[in-house]
Amino acid sequence: MPDYSDAFLRDILTTTRVIAIVGISPNPVRPSFFVGRYLKLKGFTVIPVNPGHAGGEILGERVHADLASIPKEAAVDMVDIFRRSEAVPAIVEEALASLPALRTIWMQLGVEHPAAAARAEAAGLRVVQNRCPKIEYQRLFGELRMGGFATGIISSKL
Repeated sequence: MPDYSDAFLRDILTTTRVIAIVGISPNPVRPSFFVGRYLKLKGFTVIPVNPGHAGGEILGERVHADLASIPKEAAVDMVDIFRRSEAVPAIVEEALASLPALRTIWMQLGVEHPAAAARAEAAGLRVVQNRCPKIEYQRLFGELRMGGFATGIISSKL
């Protein structure tokens, strides 16, 4: 797994405003839906991208078929990829061609593509692979302890 400093991840999560989630599902039990919902609750603008649901709504937002169909004025500054690793190069290329405000490519847990990451970095983007922005947000901003437990009191009382 690639190693990223907390400062690097914190900077991404504090400067990002608009996130296009590629591969988001309308199914509330799917991780992509849960992550999108969480990010929206934290104040991020979430733009759903899923060709199978284009024109519909997910999380109260219009679903786009692809990154190219998102209006430029949406100012997407991060793309969060919930797709298989082999789909990443095409997504990165489309993002580079379609999203002028883009600053970050984020690949979800289990998603890595070193060549696509290098391409994005060469274009001046920040890249995160095999991480979840929800988990990192919770970890970095005090919602999870280092062991992954909620910050509430844990008791063994019966």
